[in-house]
Amino acid sequence: MSNQFTRFFIFLSLLAFAPSFCFSSKSSSTNGGSLSPHFYDHCCPKAQEIVKSIVAKAVAKEARMAASLLRLHFHDCFVQGCDASLLLDSSGSIVSEKGSNPNRNSVRGFNVLDQIKSALEKECPHTVSCADIVALAARDSTVLAGGPSWVVPLGRRDSRTASLSGSNNDIPAPNNTFQTILTKFRRQGLNHVDLVALSGSHTIGNSRCTSFRQRLYNQSGNGQPDNTLDASYAAQLRRRCPRSGGDQNLFFLDFVSPTKFDNSYYKNLLAFKGLLSSDQSLLTKSQTTMKLVKQYAENSKLFMEQFAQSMVKMGNISPLTGTSRGEIRKNCRKINS
Repeated sequence: MSNQFTRFFIFLSLLAFAPSFCFSSKSSSTNGGSLSPHFYDHCCPKAQEIVKSIVAKAVAKEARMAASLLRLHFHDCFVQGCDASLLLDSSGSIVSEKGSNPNRNSVRGFNVLDQIKSALEKECPHTVSCADIVALAARDSTVLAGGPSWVVPLGRRDSRTASLSGSNNDIPAPNNTFQTILTKFRRQGLNHVDLVALSGSHTIGNSRCTSFRQRLYNQSGNGQPDNTLDASYAAQLRRRCPRSGGDQNLFFLDFVSPTKFDNSYYKNLLAFKGLLSSDQSLLTKSQTTMKLVKQYAENSKLFMEQFAQSMVKMGNISPLTGTSRGEIRKNCRKINS
């Protein structure tokens, strides 16, 4: 047996017995990371199938879970990039992002991600990152709700740190001004188009009374409601969102088709029935975003296509790649010991 053949045989053996040996030869990240839709094709070929199956069961059990899993991807990527830092519980020197103002009593779906990780660890141990699980679950949730599909670039690794301050400061808030929200998007390499398209995720899901109460009673500090909110819609909201109390009462972000991923969110904005101030400001604070809102309200296909493109772009924010940065967590809630 020649030395060359021996080396080739050893290489094949490594592939067979080291399921975590994944690689990508093509970069698809705008931020320099090496991500590829085919990253797990050889080292964990059933990965996407497993994610899809568990997400489907979770959404069938509770339709709201589709929006929850999609939201996790947003809140993860806007802090340190798409690195699953959001999934870490507080431990040792790590202070969890779950306790930040945007996330506390709000983000959910971690148990579904735990189920996916457990199943993947049985199928191909120490191979599929939590960050990639979050990205795949977001795509599959969107599809299950009737939205578009897209090819997810893969190969992200998991952060060994979290940033509570980053979570408090970098995630757009419902009561942020339009300019503040746009600045937060631009900081991540996202533009006006991405802002309007990704805001369309509010076509599904819920929001708490505490997130929009100010619009109902004291928008500008003068004791008056927001004049960009339809009066009859505001009166309806006030029945379950009083001046005090009921903070956790849930309201549909899109009251027309709350569990269907469609373009009715934009139609609601044109009728001044956007639930959050951050939503309605897309119509009232910028000619550029107003034009996009009108386009997406009129053309569902255009919205779906742009949403998919913007999700891929968002998913490429500062990924940890290669073998020298990050890790593949065995448990998404804690770093490897």
